Amino acid sequence: MLLAHGYGGTSVEAVARRAHISKRTFYHRFTGKTDLTMAVVVRLVDSVRPPAEVPLIEGASLHDILVHLGSLILHAALTPRVLALHRLIVAEAERFPDLASAVARAGGREEAVAFISALLARHSRNPALGADALRFAAEQLLQMIVSTPQLRAIGLGEPIERADLDPWVRATVGLFLEGFNTLAGPPQARPPRKRPAR
Repeated sequence: MLLAHGYGGTSVEAVARRAHISKRTFYHRFTGKTDLTMAVVVRLVDSVRPPAEVPLIEGASLHDILVHLGSLILHAALTPRVLALHRLIVAEAERFPDLASAVARAGGREEAVAFISALLARHSRNPALGADALRFAAEQLLQMIVSTPQLRAIGLGEPIERADLDPWVRATVGLFLEGFNTLAGPPQARPPRKRPAR
């Protein structure tokens, strides 16, 4: 119902009616619609995870490992239900800021960032890179792999052909590693510019 009717168009009353339960039973299980949305996102993410027999780490080099992992992530991000969730966030995040934060907490992104950060730490040519720099790099890699294909798949441009997805990941990882191998640390936030006194 959330994916079909949107966050604003899905009421607790309608969910309870569809599930053949009372609102009291609903609130016994969930604190509200945001809590329900987090549960939906967790179930959706679990449904697109690779099967247990598919290894997350495969390959001899960091490049090959990241290409394999990136391909798994991108194919999961382009499944119809994940795209429907992405459309929902794009359409309703401004009206319902709790929705975006709920999806961020439940959507597996933190898990992916932590996993990639640990991979980068093990294979980095620069042992002095700290946790902040590794996290920054992992976030950038995820963004590079997923963002454009996902936006194009929901209608913001020509969708990438399925046969071109793995070459996209391979080229993206190559570009990323060129920068990662020279990374000294995450960019520092600039202090706010002072306005001249009048």
